[in-house]
Amino acid sequence: MAGREIGRDIELANGAERLRAHLAVPDGGRGPGVVVIQEWWGLVDHIRGVCARLARAGFVALAPDLYRGETASDPDTAARLMMALEIPRAARDLDAAVDGLLAQSATTGAKVGVVGFCMGGQLALYAGTCNPRIGAVVDCYGVHPNVKPDWTGLAAPVLGVFAERDAYVPPAVVHELEAALRAAGKRTSFTIHPGVDHAFLNDTRPDVYDAAAAERAWAEITTFLRAELA
Repeated sequence: MAGREIGRDIELANGAERLRAHLAVPDGGRGPGVVVIQEWWGLVDHIRGVCARLARAGFVALAPDLYRGETASDPDTAARLMMALEIPRAARDLDAAVDGLLAQSATTGAKVGVVGFCMGGQLALYAGTCNPRIGAVVDCYGVHPNVKPDWTGLAAPVLGVFAERDAYVPPAVVHELEAALRAAGKRTSFTIHPGVDHAFLNDTRPDVYDAAAAERAWAEITTFLRAELA
């Protein structure tokens, strides 16, 4: 993704800690806020690029650094970092990201959206169950074995973006998730994109990226966020 130059790294208050995050603001200077949650690789260029893409679409996008500066370039290291992530601390980080995003003068509205990928997709669902200031949740092929959301706390609608050939989140699991959300009375819209793999939105990974499916998914994501955060 082009356009990383429109973003910058900032620090957020998180209790006694300082939390690094990447912020991208649209050219118009204002827009609805969206928290972007990383894949298991960390706050890498792909996630910064996602922030830039959302800013170009008119959103104020902020991605917190849940790994505190660590990143991974191979699956073994990424898996280690993901499994070492302390979920209560991640929840506090995500709350701080929501606070920090709403405190930006560029952010419009009283609620923000949250978009997560892989590990971040499951954390997006989790954040939506914990923070009432989240008004829209986008789960892109979310998976994390230690994150078990309690749907009773979820007020925001959920857009699900999944892949037909995903070995981590196969279609049967997607159908179970959607059924559980609907049984809990939640508003959902799930799409399983045909013929693509897990992480098909990640344009830094030519082994799985699918440009046509990604464009369709991004159109779905931005339309959903605009409607829910208007």
